Parts: sequence; C-alpha cells; structure tokens
Amino acid sequence: MKNIVITGGTSGIGLALARACRDRGDNVLVVAPDPVKGERFIEESEKRGAGKRVFFIPADLSLVSENKRVLGEIADTFSAVDALVLCARFFRSYRRVTAEGFEHNFALYYLSRFLLSHGLVESLRNAGTATVVNVAGPGISGHIHWDDLELERRYDGWEAMFQGGKLNDLLGVSWAAAHGDEGIRYVLQFPGGTRTGLAGEFDPATAAQIEQMKLNAAKSPEESIVPIVDVIDNPPAGPLTALWEDQPISLNQSSFDINAATRLHRLTEEALSRR
Repeated sequence: MKNIVITGGTSGIGLALARACRDRGDNVLVVAPDPVKGERFIEESEKRGAGKRVFFIPADLSLVSENKRVLGEIADTFSAVDALVLCARFFRSYRRVTAEGFEHNFALYYLSRFLLSHGLVESLRNAGTATVVNVAGPGISGHIHWDDLELERRYDGWEAMFQGGKLNDLLGVSWAAAHGDEGIRYVLQFPGGTRTGLAGEFDPATAAQIEQMKLNAAKSPEESIVPIVDVIDNPPAGPLTALWEDQPISLNQSSFDINAATRLHRLTEEALSRR
C-alpha cells in the first residue's frame, strides 16, 4: 500500500490515475480546484468501500498561498508520501494574472510544481524510496524567454504552455541535483496523446484545434496512465529520468542544462521573495 498525492486528480489522466491507485488498495489524496468533482470522487470511492483511503483537498494551485496551505494539509494526512504526481495545468488563450501577480500558466504549470515538489521533500524522504512524477512534455525544442518568463510582452497560449514544459525540465534538473541522493527519484513524463485533451479557456481557433487533437489522440486516460503507474511501482535507478510515454529521452541536451536549471531556480526564489 502506497501513499499517493495527485494534483489535477479529479479529471483526465489525474482522475484515471487516482481511480487506478485507489482500486488496487493505495491511499490516494487528490488536489483540484472544483469541490463538486472532488466530492463526486469521494462519494464514488465510498461506494466502492475505499472511502477511508481517499482524501480530497480543494485548492487553486495557481496561488502560492494555496500551495502552502495544501502542503500543510498533506503533511497532516500522510507522514510519508511514496509518490507525488503533478498533473494540474490549464490552457489560456488570453493572458491572465493571478491575485498574487503571477501570470496564470507560469503560476499553475510551473510555480506550483516547484513549490509542491520542494515542499514535500521531507514527506518523500520518509517513504524511503519515493518518486515525483511531473506529467509534462520533456525535451521539447525551443527556447526560454529569460527576459520575459511570464510572457508579459509577447503572450501566446501555446507559447506559454511550451515554455512551461521547458521550465519543468529545468525544475527536474535542479530538484534532482538537490535531492537525488536522498532516495527520491524525479521523473519528467509525457504519457502520450490522450482523448481528454486540455482543460482550459480557448479562443475559437484554439478550441477547434483542441477538439481535433482529442479526435486524433490514440489513448484513453486509462491507457495513458499505464507508464505512470509503472514508474510509481518501479522507480528508475537515476535521480532524474525523462520519458516520452515509457521511452527514455537523453538528458544530454540543452533542455536539461544544469547551468540553466540553476539560473531558473535562483530567479524563481527571487520572484517568490518579491511577491
């Protein structure tokens, strides 16, 4: 029996994973913004006789304050966390700034994953052998807008999503460098095209594109979680692994540059201290 924490755990891949881990006997804690979906998952679990092993924390993870609250509630629920699976993201065709002053995609897709993975180190360490699974798109080509990380001057929804993925690559590098010798594995994983598509608010052209992507996607959420479950059950040997579905991606490329990762870590800490 494992203690599993899943962000974005009430829809899509996150929900499929939460159900699979619950049904095999794990303790599952899901974090998501919609209390109705959360209560639905709890009620469903109770009907299956798993109510005592399932927990839900409603939270808007685009807010730093909410991430800090969630960290406290996770610690109150689990003394040890065997796997932290980071699925939460939300596409926006138009730029939005949170109440705390961060661009929404940067805050939810990158900053929340930074805060939760670093904030749960002690709980992950307590598990002995634990895994952080960052569900993103590792190794995508392109460059980071270092002078405009939150795309204030040149926002585009797709560019925000791709940049978020590249920031998560560097998060994995710096996180593994700091904690990889503590028995915790960090895995950047793209599970494959999935028929659930993307959650988000879209302009008409993007909405049509998303629908076409869903039609072309080969996998159901239940199929997409298979490689994620394998990583949870069989953590890789190295401190950092990048996977496209279940195939390793070379870490010897610019996406995983340690100097860039160190730079991003410093900039992130400075941004958090300012706001």
